[in-house]
Amino acid sequence: MRDIRNIIKSPIITEKASGKMESEGKYSFEVDRRANKIEIKAAVEKAFKVSVTQVNTVSMRGKNKRVRWQIGKTPEWKKAIVTLKKGEKIEYGT
Repeated sequence: MRDIRNIIKSPIITEKASGKMESEGKYSFEVDRRANKIEIKAAVEKAFKVSVTQVNTVSMRGKNKRVRWQIGKTPEWKKAIVTLKKGEKIEYGT
């Protein structure tokens, strides 16, 4: 298994993700595009010392962006939505 620092890149903290954290116990992370659900589950459990019940992944496509006359593309990335066991939560360092 790869190092957890290479699997989990960053948490996704948006209004929608924050609402799911509080109500459903689901946390969103940006993860390595090559990581599978088993590696993501193990990395989250080891990094935050919680019990993961479910992992859903979404491959996010890059968007075309335009700056004046040039067209570029944002990179593609992978999002993981992790569901924790009832009563557990992750504390982010604020």
